[in-house]
Amino acid sequence: MSHTMQAASRTLYIPLYGKAAVSRKGIILHDPKAEEIWAKEGFPLRGKSRSKWLAYSMSMRAAVYDAEARAYLAKHPDALVLHIGCGMDSRAERVSCAYGQWIDADLPPVIEERKRYYSETGRYSMLAADASQTDWIAALPQAGHALVIMEGLTMYLTHAQNAALLTALARRYPSLTVLADYYTAFGAKASAWKNPIRDVGAQAVSGIDNPSMLGVKALARIEELDMAPDSMIRQLPKGERMIFRALFAGRFAKSIYRMFRMESA
Repeated sequence: MSHTMQAASRTLYIPLYGKAAVSRKGIILHDPKAEEIWAKEGFPLRGKSRSKWLAYSMSMRAAVYDAEARAYLAKHPDALVLHIGCGMDSRAERVSCAYGQWIDADLPPVIEERKRYYSETGRYSMLAADASQTDWIAALPQAGHALVIMEGLTMYLTHAQNAALLTALARRYPSLTVLADYYTAFGAKASAWKNPIRDVGAQAVSGIDNPSMLGVKALARIEELDMAPDSMIRQLPKGERMIFRALFAGRFAKSIYRMFRMESA
């Protein structure tokens, strides 16, 4: 792994580890690319970041994003997909649907690292961009329909930065769907002592109970999604299902972490 990786960027290796571990088990998520990259780039993880429970949870979250993307592209096969904070994720390969254009965006050091494993094509490209800024959004290609994916990203932005990002995207794409996960306000506070990102050097995170509180009126339709569907929990070893449901599914989990679909009015 390049020494230029920043602390927040290093967190991309936590879900990569989890997806690789789960993919090797043959459950929840088939991700041979994660297996390949982790085998070559993985480094020793400490503490909670190497938890099998976290690996299950992150893989389910990724699988839900994948399913949402497939459903969207089934309706809008010519849409633009913009994955902000893509890390080393192979979603474009996993989703394997027709799309107009797919752009994976992340900080410059991440994109530099990513290009060692992914190649651009006529419809697939990578973009070095900082989600805490919005100037780059105006240069994105136009599209009749756009799907924006922000997985594991919003907590690294302030409320103002999150609002500015959504506002700029809604201005660029009048027909917009955004998929994003958020720490709740309580979850952000709890992360001060129980957050695996600290094992790789990242620190402050932000939280909000519902993205409607950001005040982005263009994204008027907001629906909470289930990040741990029972169909996926049933794929776990029988002795682990009850523990997982208690920790990562249901009311307790949603008091800490939530996922939403937001659509333009």
